[in-house]
Amino acid sequence: MPDARAAFNLLHSRFPPNSRTLNTLLLGFKLSGNLLAFDLFYNDAVVRGFEPDVVTYNIRIDAYCKKRRLDEAVLTTLIHGAGIARNPFRARRVFDEITERGLEVDRGAYNALMGAVVRVGDLKGGVGIMDEMERKDVGVDDVSYYTLFCGMKKAGDFDGVCEVYRKMKERDYVPRVRTVMLLMKYFCEKRRSDLGLEMWDYLVDKGCCPHRHALDLLVIGLCCSGKVAEAFECFKQVVERGRLPSERSFMVLEGALGKLKELEKVEEMKKMMESLGGIGESQSMDHDEEEESFSDCK
Repeated sequence: MPDARAAFNLLHSRFPPNSRTLNTLLLGFKLSGNLLAFDLFYNDAVVRGFEPDVVTYNIRIDAYCKKRRLDEAVLTTLIHGAGIARNPFRARRVFDEITERGLEVDRGAYNALMGAVVRVGDLKGGVGIMDEMERKDVGVDDVSYYTLFCGMKKAGDFDGVCEVYRKMKERDYVPRVRTVMLLMKYFCEKRRSDLGLEMWDYLVDKGCCPHRHALDLLVIGLCCSGKVAEAFECFKQVVERGRLPSERSFMVLEGALGKLKELEKVEEMKKMMESLGGIGESQSMDHDEEEESFSDCK
């Protein structure tokens, strides 16, 4: 299963998965008996936009039943199903049934409920659920943050995104790649590359080396804002950690430095790239996404 998931992570950006692909992976996790990995992959797929079908629900219910977690399987699935049907009231009613049956409400149930309320635009309700998770020591995870950020971005609630982002930092939570990418793209779209740079520094301080896709976004955003020196430092940080930046980051920064006549930094960049084996293949955003995000800057 680790090999199968690695193949999925490597290929999904180039070959968008369908329900058969994701159900096959879910089936594999079910057969492995690892319910934690099973839950994580399912939540990850849903956040990416995967719409569960009948086969998906059958696999999930069968997996939980074989682990003697029948009630949890059915109720959490129903909460998520009510969210897909855009019926948050039904989702809340089923959620409340969990404690009424003497069962423990876990993070998966909370995330399913949050997805249900956010799906209908109830962002205040989503924030309230996150606060409740903290109060009851359930703890929030990347699914929680990503769900809320997606809803706020869709609603154009930039202030809400910033507020939840601040809370995330106060909790010392380190987001996963998809959440970093969502925030970095949104900050740069809003011409707030300063916030993108702030998040970059936060991740580096936490010992993380942000994904090179995030570097693509940040370099473009910073260069569009005239912060070429900051973009150059971020580029260096990636190289210093032994990771090869994409050709896109290199070319954007090369052009920006060339306009400033800082040719010595251009040469330094070339040497850095050569030390890692040359310029890497571009694996950043699709061209259409770049045009959408940075058309005004261009």
